[in-house]
Amino acid sequence: MLTGKTAIVTGSTSGIGLGIARALAAQRANILLNGFGDPNEIKKLQASLASQYGVKVAYSGADMSKPDDIAGMVAQATSELGGVDILVNNAGIQFTAPVHEFPPERWDAIIAINLSAAFHATQAAIPHMRKKKWGRIINIASAHGLVGSKLKAAYVSAKHGLVGFTKVAGLELAGSGITANAICPGWVLTPMVQKQIDDIARDRKIKTKEAEISLLHEKQPSEQFVTPEQIGKLVLFLCSSGADQMTGTALPIDGGWVAE
Repeated sequence: MLTGKTAIVTGSTSGIGLGIARALAAQRANILLNGFGDPNEIKKLQASLASQYGVKVAYSGADMSKPDDIAGMVAQATSELGGVDILVNNAGIQFTAPVHEFPPERWDAIIAINLSAAFHATQAAIPHMRKKKWGRIINIASAHGLVGSKLKAAYVSAKHGLVGFTKVAGLELAGSGITANAICPGWVLTPMVQKQIDDIARDRKIKTKEAEISLLHEKQPSEQFVTPEQIGKLVLFLCSSGADQMTGTALPIDGGWVAE
């Protein structure tokens, strides 16, 4: 379905981003990976994806808090892989604390990586998409882009902002062949969520499995984690012709979280 197209997926060396990169590569899109990690492991990942799916796989170590790095990442996709057709803004970080105790530097970092990075990457990618009269901008927001939770002022603010940014981009690009949509996952068992589970287990002095069940029961009616593979399949739908007239939307994939 995506043969000959190029996708940038930020934060894709693990977790949700890697699941999305795999889904796109399986449909023969060339991939530019981005994220932190052991250089040797990242090289192995590149080689594995290229071999398994028969696509080109590049890597950018761009820091998503730095606009110049982001512009360089988009330029790299163009020079090494031939363009930018699909941009998945997935990179994100988390920190929890009450508003009155929230460290300002943590606020700034979360807003920069979870929200501003999507703006900078989108701004850099749009001209390349306009040349081809086709493009897909997919922002990985969160159920927290639609509802709030205690102790997550920066994350909830950033994800709400990302949903709002998606609406504006969708409106501005309507009719151009380029769509902009947000995916809003509930709990996905990523390293970031695992840390929250471990914190619950430690604070409540309960087993990790009990903490996992508690986390799901509180928010996610299905009481099952969303998987990176499921999110990857939703990304593929948004890249298909069936989604040509879907733009500016926020799509929950959350086991019923925001329905309550």
